Amino acid sequence: NQPYTLKTGIRNSNSRPYLVHIVNVNGITFVGSVKEKTVARNLYAQARARGKAAGIVRANSQDMETFKTEVHVPPGSNIEFELHYQEMMHRRLGFYEHSLYLQPGRLVPQFQVDVYVFEPKGISMVQTPNTLGVQFTELIKVTSTKDKAHIVFKPNLQQQRKCDNCTDSAIDGIFTVKYDVTRDSNAGELQVSDGHFVHFFAPSNLSPLPKNIVFVIDVSGSMWGVKMKQTVEAMQAILDDLTVDDHFSIVDFNHNVRCWSEELVPGSSIQIADAKKYIQSIKPNGGTNINEALMRAVQMLVRASNQGLIDPRSVSMVILVSDGDPTVGEIKLSTIQKNVKRVMREEFSLFSLGIGFDVDYDFLERIAMENRGMAQRIYANHDAAEQLRTFYSQVSSPLLRRITIQFPEDSVSDVTQNRFDKYFSGSELVVAGKVLPSESNTLTSFTTASAVSRAHNHTLKVVELDMELAKQQHSFTGFARQMWAYLTIKQLISERKITQRIMSLAVEHQFVTPLTALLVESEDAKERLLADTPRDPKHGCCSVDNDPHFIVHLPGSNMDVCFNIDSKPGHILNLVSDSGTGLVVNGQLISSKQAHKSKVSTYFGTVSVYYQPDGISVTVGTDSIAMTDGMNNHSFTWGATAEITQDGVRISIVKDSHVTVTINNNIQVMVLLHRVWKKHPVSVDFLGIYIPNDNQYSPLVHGLIGQFSREPEVSVYDIHEGVDPLKKQATMEVKGNKLQVTRGWQKDYRRDKRHGSNVYCWFIHNSGKGFIDGHYTDYIVPYLNSFLQTL
Repeated sequence: NQPYTLKTGIRNSNSRPYLVHIVNVNGITFVGSVKEKTVARNLYAQARARGKAAGIVRANSQDMETFKTEVHVPPGSNIEFELHYQEMMHRRLGFYEHSLYLQPGRLVPQFQVDVYVFEPKGISMVQTPNTLGVQFTELIKVTSTKDKAHIVFKPNLQQQRKCDNCTDSAIDGIFTVKYDVTRDSNAGELQVSDGHFVHFFAPSNLSPLPKNIVFVIDVSGSMWGVKMKQTVEAMQAILDDLTVDDHFSIVDFNHNVRCWSEELVPGSSIQIADAKKYIQSIKPNGGTNINEALMRAVQMLVRASNQGLIDPRSVSMVILVSDGDPTVGEIKLSTIQKNVKRVMREEFSLFSLGIGFDVDYDFLERIAMENRGMAQRIYANHDAAEQLRTFYSQVSSPLLRRITIQFPEDSVSDVTQNRFDKYFSGSELVVAGKVLPSESNTLTSFTTASAVSRAHNHTLKVVELDMELAKQQHSFTGFARQMWAYLTIKQLISERKITQRIMSLAVEHQFVTPLTALLVESEDAKERLLADTPRDPKHGCCSVDNDPHFIVHLPGSNMDVCFNIDSKPGHILNLVSDSGTGLVVNGQLISSKQAHKSKVSTYFGTVSVYYQPDGISVTVGTDSIAMTDGMNNHSFTWGATAEITQDGVRISIVKDSHVTVTINNNIQVMVLLHRVWKKHPVSVDFLGIYIPNDNQYSPLVHGLIGQFSREPEVSVYDIHEGVDPLKKQATMEVKGNKLQVTRGWQKDYRRDKRHGSNVYCWFIHNSGKGFIDGHYTDYIVPYLNSFLQTL
């Protein structure tokens, strides 16, 4: 009988039209349709103002491959939720793969998965690798004919149990179906329907081309532990795959860049054995200098090419493995992107592998797609090494270069990308377009690749495919039309052409994109939910964690500056005070249990966010989160994920992890929870604070963090060796002051909550004196909701 937020997510699925039905929310049926974003938001705002049920579907605004659904269920309501979507299946390693993430979290009285496959050309193979556990092997049933397959997984309550008397479910993993289709020849396959065509090109029986690879591996501090262990494990297998016809080298980087070999070397057994030893000796630490590492890798390929050391038929590529954002050297992502594109040659490709959920995958995808490659997320769990190996196997057998698939000009129009840099064994190239009116029922495509030319024609009656699909209970019609629209939208977004054309295509074909949103409304349009693309996460300018230390990123100066505040337990420090918008953020200090090396450490134990216009105060502690609007008090534990919206304030709680407070969609404060062993003799639970650079304050904003929304001019010179050879010293000029600063490391806990990742910064001594306005004691306020007095 309490408000409840239902969340579901689908990963590794490509963007699709959505149809959402929500049945029996107070007896109302909701059906979804995509509209232009501002139209949908305005309609949703009207419904939300009346306090009705609310929901949101989120799709990542760039890759369009991940979406989450949240539905707020009013107290006492029942809800049935259906999500219908279309997914473009990609052929990899010789088959298509459909994955379902099964994580019910509890025993389910009626648990059933049905997967139906229909392929008009015929099914050549279907497999169901059991990744859920040996106890389920006999429960996965497959029935198949020439062109259909039906896979059923239906465990009863007893079969779901972890043990005979357990109440926990053993179902926790990925249910996978793999299959491939029958192909008539190496010429490819053409399917035509509804005035559109799709051409699938997947030749086989070709000899692999030799390859030249530079592996670029992130060995910064955030890779410490399981990420590095699994990267090393994967690299052992990948190196074994190389042949003497292949050439390779390894670049590993943190704040520095090192090369195992400055030149490409053949994949002989001696070189591979030496490379394996080198990989095993890596000890992650330090920052992340992605820009210099990629520059060095490309220079290596350019040098080998210029010197004629590599086979002219070969394929050259850089494979980047990283888990973080750049923190050292060039850190502006757009500049790194331009640098890489400038030095990469047309015959080189860049592939990016992003490890973990918090990696900036959008950046890694952009630099890969701009340089004739592709990107993939590697989820940092027990099978990350297998994910890395699988990705490598997709690109380890190039069969063709410079492929072009063309059609007579008078037969087609609006053709999607038809020139491809490489074709890899087991994959597939897909081209779609519109078929121009013609008396002929044939369509001819001409395919050229690596100076080898093939021409073929393929005939299919215009209505045949849709007629076949219409007979199938679980199939969508309009296949070729939707495939063409999806490929066109994806291509326009990747080319950064955010135009009216994307919006009109997305509305016509019902895709959620950066310009559109899914509005879910009742049949009489009096009740509405909204599906929307979330704002891209921005990286914080300012973070506060541990002792407490502050990290301030200065994008104009391309540097990070750090300082500690050595205040006393019980003191309340003002972080942001903006009387213009009516926002204040304060943090109260607590101490460690006892002194360590004669020093009592201080931490933030309570953080308060107060928004004066709505009279709403959010107080985050290490035990609970409280919200008050002056009349009503609400309390939440860290033990559950939840989202609460009150007027212009949204509170998002992620279980045992962090709280994000968003004010009017333009100001955000994130508070991280750090738990320690309860019996630890010194440490206590504490909070970290992260505030993004793009928060929209008024000109009156101030505070220890707020003041840096106006970036000060900073210059650093006279850099020289210090007492500690690892920590250089320098002079910094800022705000008319000359300060002696030290180059060092501070911990940033956003990505790695347990160990933290290292940020390389110039450290200001004496509690930030000379860098912050006034003295740190000027920022001590009497109460958690106090605004800062004018300095």
